[in-house]
Amino acid sequence: MMEQRKYGLFTAITMITGIVIGSGIFFKSDNILVWTKGNVKDGILVFLVAAISIIFGSLAISELAMKTDKSGGIITYAEEFCSMPVGCVFGWFQSFIYLPSLVAVVAWVAGIYTCILFNLNNTLEMQVLIGTGYMLILFFFNILSAKLGGYIQNASTVIKMIPLLLIAVAGLIAGHPAESFAYNQSGVKTASLLSAIVPVAFSFDGWSISTSICHEIKDSKKNLPRALVMSPILILLVYVLYFVGISSLVGPEKIIKMGDDHVFYAANLLFGAVGAKIILVFIIVSVLGTVNGIILGSIRLPYAMAIRNMIPASDTFKKMGDEKSGIPFHSALLAGAFSLIWMALHFITQKYNLLPNSDVSEISIVMNYLSYIVLYVMVIRLAAKGEIKGAWHGYIIPVLAILGALIILFGGIQNPLFLVHFTICAVLVLLALFYAVRNKSRIV
Repeated sequence: MMEQRKYGLFTAITMITGIVIGSGIFFKSDNILVWTKGNVKDGILVFLVAAISIIFGSLAISELAMKTDKSGGIITYAEEFCSMPVGCVFGWFQSFIYLPSLVAVVAWVAGIYTCILFNLNNTLEMQVLIGTGYMLILFFFNILSAKLGGYIQNASTVIKMIPLLLIAVAGLIAGHPAESFAYNQSGVKTASLLSAIVPVAFSFDGWSISTSICHEIKDSKKNLPRALVMSPILILLVYVLYFVGISSLVGPEKIIKMGDDHVFYAANLLFGAVGAKIILVFIIVSVLGTVNGIILGSIRLPYAMAIRNMIPASDTFKKMGDEKSGIPFHSALLAGAFSLIWMALHFITQKYNLLPNSDVSEISIVMNYLSYIVLYVMVIRLAAKGEIKGAWHGYIIPVLAILGALIILFGGIQNPLFLVHFTICAVLVLLALFYAVRNKSRIV
């Protein structure tokens, strides 16, 4: 039975924009400036380079999206245009590593800003506790109703633009752009710039999650590609404006010293104590909108694999909830369980400082871009077969997407736990391949 088409073009755009924009940028600006040693111009350069990956990556993926209308998004593209085992690998990685690690880290960030807002004891334990609470509440809302999750996404996307644009414009007017651009510590190395690309990639990440609801978008063959093109360009413009605005207002050196607290400090400078609290509320809603968007996509992936018999106990996870909710209940529970596991892993890495100036989601993002190269290559192969017309669509776009993915990979290698995380991903890949081969006759 075909799932009901619930989402229009506006929801598809707000999903991509809502997942990507207005969460990572708030708590990654200081990380970017740490790697660039306060050089704002280098920070902008890094934004532009990282944008290659999302803009051309989304364009390349949209070429595949236009050729199928099956459920599963990225999993479908890997299965249909590569092979069944490759689709299984993508599904396992997205469901058990990539998406739950993103959910955990972004929910934790909401916990950080909640502690600041209510002047709570801002310890890692308190941040994780609050973040876990937010995460469970949003899973509950999305399980309750697909439309409710969509409404939350639309509203939070509009709300999250408010603090971004206010700080961006006010920072440029009230701040000192010339001084921020002039600030520069000596000795910025290429490795540092490459490392700065990873937190920028985090700020940009999440666009591909929208493909998991491709089969639920009205006229998806037209609307999904449109959304995948329109959203990244909007995001890049807003991000650069915000980054320059906050750097001009607070100053690169102070942002580096204050870390995540610099956002509240900037809002206090502009709007006073009460205004800063209001801005912080908007920021928390913004971050929670990102969590909701990731959850909205993640709860459907185990279901998408189960209907293909790509995971154990597929008969359980392919069951839909009641008609009113329109949500695969057991699939959502599995997604929630892995998000909790990754929240625990994130707590351990932060508690013992195993990932300085980073977190578990950044390595997952790097590995995700590495996996996308397989799909970009398939676009080139389809062009060679004449199934995708034109050099721009069939060759130039995927080549630029591959280049962007490799740049992000080189940046991720600088992470001290990269090899550990890579090993975990490799083990998962082998398990997925083993399962796919052993159950080849069952997988559809």
